[in-house]
Order: sequence, then C-alpha cells, then structure tokens
Amino acid sequence: MREIKEYCGIFGVYNAPNAARLIYYGLHALQHRGQESAGIVTSTYDEVRQRPVMPVHKGFGLVLDVFDDPSIFETKLLGRAGIGHNRYSTSGSATNPANIQPFVVHYRDGNIALAHNGNLSNARELRQAFSERGTLFLTTSDSELILHLIAQSRRQRQIDQIIDALTQLEGAFSLLILTDTSLIAVRDPNGFRPLALGRLRNEDGSWAYCVASETCAFDLIGAEYVRDIEPGEILVIDQKGCETGQFERYFLPRRYRISQCIFEYVYFARPDSKVFGEMVDKVRRKLGKQLAHEAPVPEVGPDDKPPIVISVPDSSNTIALGYTTECQKLGYRCRYEIGLIRNHYVGRTFIAPGQDRREMRVRCKFNTVEGVLRDRIVVVVDDSIVRGTTSRFLVNMIRQAGAREVHLRIASPPVISPCFYGMDFPSAEELLANKFASIEEMRQWLGVDSLAYLSVEGLMKAVRSAHPDGLDYCNACFTADYPVPVEMGVTKEENEW
Repeated sequence: MREIKEYCGIFGVYNAPNAARLIYYGLHALQHRGQESAGIVTSTYDEVRQRPVMPVHKGFGLVLDVFDDPSIFETKLLGRAGIGHNRYSTSGSATNPANIQPFVVHYRDGNIALAHNGNLSNARELRQAFSERGTLFLTTSDSELILHLIAQSRRQRQIDQIIDALTQLEGAFSLLILTDTSLIAVRDPNGFRPLALGRLRNEDGSWAYCVASETCAFDLIGAEYVRDIEPGEILVIDQKGCETGQFERYFLPRRYRISQCIFEYVYFARPDSKVFGEMVDKVRRKLGKQLAHEAPVPEVGPDDKPPIVISVPDSSNTIALGYTTECQKLGYRCRYEIGLIRNHYVGRTFIAPGQDRREMRVRCKFNTVEGVLRDRIVVVVDDSIVRGTTSRFLVNMIRQAGAREVHLRIASPPVISPCFYGMDFPSAEELLANKFASIEEMRQWLGVDSLAYLSVEGLMKAVRSAHPDGLDYCNACFTADYPVPVEMGVTKEENEW
C-alpha cells in the first residue's frame, strides 16, 4: 500500500492533425503511472531544411507543469504523429535530465524516437557488451540500449533493424517507436505491461490511430478501443494502414510463458481502464468478493452495531465494495462507509521536515471521518501491504478517531519479492512479510485486532473468473516465481556517473 511506485505511461498517435494536443490529454489521463517527468515528441517535415524532423519538449514534473505554455503546440510540436511518456524511474536516476523520455536520435536511416514502459532484465549484460565495443551512452536508463541495438543492426530495412534489436531483449517492454514514416507499437512476448490500440475519427472522415498504456486515455480524447496489442506483437501504423485499416504485423519469438503483470489489476491501473482486455473495476470487485469468502468481517451479536467496511482510497474503493456486498450475501452483518478521505493534492515532492516526516506525509495524504469511525468495529480493506509503515500509521489514525476495533483485510497475498519487470519495489529485506515469521507477528506490529490476506490461489481464481481469456499472469512479487530469468542485485542507479 502506497510504498510501491508506479512505473511509466506511454501514449502515441498517428494521422491526427492535432497530434501533440491529443498526446497531451492522453498523458494527463495516464498521470497516475508516473509523476517524475513528462515528454512529447512529434514527427513533421521542415520546409526550410527540406527534411523530416522530430521536435521534442520534455521536463521534470507533472504534465500540466511541463506543458504550461500553450504556444508549444502551435510553434514547436507540429505534425500528425507523435509519442509521449510519463516517467517514474525504475532504471536510471530520477534526477538525471538525460533520462527523461521520449528519447530522440538521428541515425543512418533517419530520425527515431522511443518511449518505454517496463524494465529489461538483461540490461546489465547488454550495457557491458556495448561498453566493450566503445559505445558512448547519453543516459543511464536501460531504454537507451534499445536505440543502440537498432542503430548497430546490420539489417538493411528499418523494420528489420527494429525486429533484430527487439529479439535481443529480455524482460518487460511495452514500446512506442516513432519513425519518419510510422508509429510502431511493441509488446514483449511475455505481455508483462499493457498496451492498447484505439482509433479516432478526424473531421475530414479519415481515421487517426492511437496506442496507450491504459484505455482511460482513449476516453479522454473520445477515441474508441479497438483491441490490445498482443504479447510479442510488433504493429506498424502508417499512412497506408490508416486508410485501409490493415497494418503490417510481426511477432517476436516467445521463450517463456505469457505472464501479464497481475499488479495492474490489484493496484496500478485506473478502475475505469480496460487492461489486458478486461475492465479493472470488474476484476477488483472479484478480488473483494473472493476476499470475503476467505476472510469475512467479524461476526457480532444481534444487539451490536454491525461492522463498517472502509477502503484505503483510491485503488481499494471497488475492492471494498465487492467485499462488502459478498459479505452481506454470505449472511454477515456489515455496511460500506467512507471513513478515510484522501487529499489528492499531495504530490511525491511533498517534504515534511522533522523526525515525524513519514507520519506527517500520511496525515497530509489521508484524514479520518471521526463521526463514521467512533465506537465502531472497523474493517479496513486495502489492495496490498509492502513496507507496512503507511498501514501502521493509518491504523493508529483510525484508533485515534475512536474506533472500537480495527481489522485489516488485504486483497492480495503478502509481498515477499521485489519486481524486476518495471515496478520500483523496496528490497526484499524491507518488505513487511520478510521481517516477521508469521501473520500474527505482523498483526501485532501493525496494531490491528485481526489481519488477513487473500491467498495466492484466491487471487488467481478471482482474476481468472473475471477475465477467463486463458492467458497467464506474473505473480512473482507474491511467489518469487520469476517467469523470465532476472539478475539479482541490479540497482536503479548503478550506471550513474
């Protein structure tokens, strides 16, 4: 809960007269996936220099801050195609301006730009090989390695250079690659990260196509969801394809099983998004219902006030609704209440001076509704616990508001392993589940009357019942079963100089 950091959001559009503005709105809808920096690059033709160019604008901060000058869209970010990126760093320092994406380079076959969501699990190996060949690096991000692989490919056609590069990657990568003639959407063969295709009707009746990490970005610009980019698919969106609706497709070989990130459903994605082909809200309600079967609310006597169920907003809201309705169906007396209010204007850069900085950060982000909580048995439903510090502070706040009992229900299993596929997890030693030998010890440290997690089996059952597509999921953070081999000990800033 709250100690896992989002990774990145990517959005691209092709054949739209106002491409940069659409990307701006798309990134705004994906702001929850990364708040450190944002950037947009477009593709246009420079009449003065008589060649294609790719103007770019990017910087630290939120989308609204980076693009606070409207003239940028009128004088700089011109063209009918472009890509954008919201960043939360999982590889490369967050304070290094060179790491802000999209990356834009010029090589023998023209201009090329890249936006990447995910983490390459063989990045250290690739970087070492490039270093031994004398390659110069402009960033400390693993994403730059993809551009080097493309530029140094011996293939003749540009698309073959890109395919050659992609076959050398391992790990998680949902990519948008912008060339002078196309927008290329890529999803790794395991399908770790989501990527969806949409389309939007232009005023002249032609179609613009867009690609996004989550479909909520389509909703904001009025685009319709077409389908997901398939695991391992390379989709080439160009002018001919926009006119016919038929695009060139290639597929990367798959060495390991499909393993879509289950944490997208648990926590990361917005509930109004369709991820991996299913609505997040639907899946989260199933998680809550399964949790009700495994760990219902406490039973009370007929003369006692029924327990109230509250969520830790916002990602747990629909989980708590599913949990409450299922508990009621099972015959348990309870009702859903809003007992915690979240302040949405506390950003990641908020600094609280003094020894109680972490607790003050929690208090600035959440507040209790005393009239709801006082003298009640309170069941707090949350999506996950990582370090546990936020949970502990919240429990203390709820008790200070007068709750008679506090019970904690978690709609996922204990987190026992870090992620190497694009999520910024704490180290294994920092995870709450690894600090204590039992649930009972964790319960005592958190200060709750009872603590229950959803089982791994229950988690998988809930997700598959909500979305029976037959594809598999990565749950390595709960099981330590990594679907693609990873190199332990890699740190986010190990390449900084």
